[in-house]
Amino acid sequence: MRPIVLAASASLLVLAAACGANGETGAQTSPAAPGAPVETRPANNPDQKPAFEGQTRAPGVQTAGTLRNETIASGLLHPWGLALLPDGQWLVTEKPGRMRVVSAQGQVGAPIAGLPAVSARGQGGLLDVIISPAFAQDRMVYWSYAEPREGGNATSVARGRLSDDLTKIENVQVIFRALPVYDGDKHFGSSLAFAPDGKLFITLGERSDKPMRPQAQDLGSHMGKTIRINADGSVPADNPFVGQAGAKPEIWSLGHRNMQGVAVQPGTGAVWTVEHGTRGGDEINLDQAGKNYGWPGVAYGVEYNGQAIPEAVTAREGTEQPVYYWDPVIAPGGMTFYSGPMFPGWNGNLLVTGLGGKHLARLVLENNRVVGEERLLTGLNERIRDVAVAADGSVWVITDEEDGKLVRLAAAQ
Repeated sequence: MRPIVLAASASLLVLAAACGANGETGAQTSPAAPGAPVETRPANNPDQKPAFEGQTRAPGVQTAGTLRNETIASGLLHPWGLALLPDGQWLVTEKPGRMRVVSAQGQVGAPIAGLPAVSARGQGGLLDVIISPAFAQDRMVYWSYAEPREGGNATSVARGRLSDDLTKIENVQVIFRALPVYDGDKHFGSSLAFAPDGKLFITLGERSDKPMRPQAQDLGSHMGKTIRINADGSVPADNPFVGQAGAKPEIWSLGHRNMQGVAVQPGTGAVWTVEHGTRGGDEINLDQAGKNYGWPGVAYGVEYNGQAIPEAVTAREGTEQPVYYWDPVIAPGGMTFYSGPMFPGWNGNLLVTGLGGKHLARLVLENNRVVGEERLLTGLNERIRDVAVAADGSVWVITDEEDGKLVRLAAAQ
C-alpha cells in the first residue's frame, strides 16, 4: 500500500530509522529474583490498606536478556486501537476518526473509507479495533467509537467487511449502541475482545461526571458496564441479567469506572479488564458474569482534588475486590495476555499499557494474583495506549500523542 502525503501542517508519516528513535534496555544474564516494588511514589491515600497481600505494589521482576525497541512508524494522530492482520500488517485507529493499515515495515496507508462519523471531542472519537476470529473467511472488522447522537453521544460498536485491497470498509452495521445518550466528552471506555465461543465483550465507562456516576450501579443503563453480545449484536440467552425486569440484557458485569482494556485469558477463557481510577485506584479485575465491581461506592484512591471519594469505602459486601490496583495510578489503556515464542518466560503474563505512567507494565500472574511487576519501554517517555503481540512473539505498542508511534519491542539479536 502506498504511503500517504499529509498537508504541511500535519506530521509526516515515516519509517523511523534514526538512532534516537530506538533503544536497548534490560541487560540481564539471568532472571532477577523478585525484589522491591517498582512503584516508589507515596500512595495518594496511605490510610487505605490492600484487602490481601500482593493486591498492590507487587515485587519487581526483570526480564532476562536484552530488549530492543524500534519505532516502526510515526506521525499517527492520537492512535487508539491496534489489531494484527493475518498477513502481519496492522490496523490502527486514530481518535479523530481514521483507520489505517500500517505494514510491519512502517508503510502507512491512507485512511480506510466507509467508517461512520465519530464524536471526536475530549476522550471521544474512534476507539478500539479488532478482527473477526474468522477473518480469513469473512474479512470482518469490529470497532468501537463515540457516536454523535441526538442530545449528545455515547459509545457504539460497528462492524464491516474490509475490502480485499484494504482501502474501504463495506456493509457497515452498528451492532451495539450504549444507552443513555449523554452530552459529555469523557469515559466512553472502550475495548473489544472475542471469547473462544465467539461472544464479543465490550467495556464501557460511566461518563465521569458526578451526576452520571451512579449509573455504574444501574442495571437499566449501559454506563460503567462490561457488555457481552453475539457477533451480530444479538443478546446471548445465558447473559446474567436476561429476563430481569428493568435490566439491560447485554450487561455482563457492573460497577466499573472507565475500562479501556479487556483481554480473554488463553486456556481458561476468563475475562480480565482494566479501568481508570481517580487519583489512585486503577484496577485490574477478573471480570465475571453478574458481579458488581463497586464503583462509585467502593474504590481505592482519592478524588482529583485530593479529597475522599464521597461515601466510598474500599470493601463492601456484595462487591468484588480488584485482583490488583495502582496508587498512584498509571492511567491504564489497553491490555493483552502474552503468548509467543520470543519471550517464553512471559507466557501467561498480562501486559498493560500506561498512559500517565508512560510505560508498559508486565504483570506475572499465579492463581489469579499478581506476583511480579516490570515496567518496560520507560525510555520512550510517551503515553502508551494499546498493545498487541505479533506471530513471532514480538510486542507492539502505539503511543497516544500528536506524533503517535508504532513501536516494536523484541529480544536483541
